[in-house]
Amino acid sequence: GEPTIGGVFAANVSGPRRLAVGAARDFLLGVRYVDGQGNVIKNGGRVMKNVTGYDLVKLLAGSRGTLGALTEVSLKVLPEPETSATLVLSDLDDSAAIAAMAQAMRSPFEVTAAAHDPAQRRTYLRLEGFEASVTYRIGRLMDLLAATGAALESLAAEPSTTLWRDLRDVTAFHGAPGDVWRVHCRPTEAPALAAKAGAEAHLYDWAGGLIWLRMAPGTDLRARLGRYDGHATLLRADEAAQALPRQEPEAPGVARLTAGLRAKFDPRGIFNAEALALAT
Repeated sequence: GEPTIGGVFAANVSGPRRLAVGAARDFLLGVRYVDGQGNVIKNGGRVMKNVTGYDLVKLLAGSRGTLGALTEVSLKVLPEPETSATLVLSDLDDSAAIAAMAQAMRSPFEVTAAAHDPAQRRTYLRLEGFEASVTYRIGRLMDLLAATGAALESLAAEPSTTLWRDLRDVTAFHGAPGDVWRVHCRPTEAPALAAKAGAEAHLYDWAGGLIWLRMAPGTDLRARLGRYDGHATLLRADEAAQALPRQEPEAPGVARLTAGLRAKFDPRGIFNAEALALAT
């Protein structure tokens, strides 16, 4: 369906810039919503430092519509950068690319996004800001990463914008067969997890903290990966995978807390029953 700003916050959807500015929920200041008993409730405010009592704003962010229907949101915004550019490193394998992205993120050059496409063997580092600053930082970042042995080039603002839109939307997976998963993990564990997954295709975002995987239809990725510090979400499933939970199953204690919250917010189970069914 067509994405909405309410859907962004209900699912706490974050793009490549999350590395630099935080998740969608970090921008949410206030909400108005309707609970399962028809009550219209307002929480938070329109400015920073204007929240008293329980912070229902953060609770609703990422609740996937199971606690109430968002009708209004207040959010903070950031100024649009004057320009952007992307440094491209070619011919690095997964492990070397993760190491290069980590080095770039530790640098003082304010990288706002870092991704790696294994199929193309290309690693992308985005910088944004005033034109003179971006030009200077791209040059310094090239000097810093020259030791990786990768071929280095920079993309100007327009192709850089197109590239990051396609990475955000994972257009490489559009129209391709198979199940699509998102795995959140420690960047240092990402190459090993991707290898264990045996995906038909995969991409790294958030400097390796997020892996997009296109799996053979019906693959139980969680069983294949075993235990690790993170979680896997099934976003697009073939009929053979419909029985798999979309969300990572919660630990028993967390599940009890979640059920208690839903009982208070939506005692008749009106909201997003499909999401609840797919999560179990």
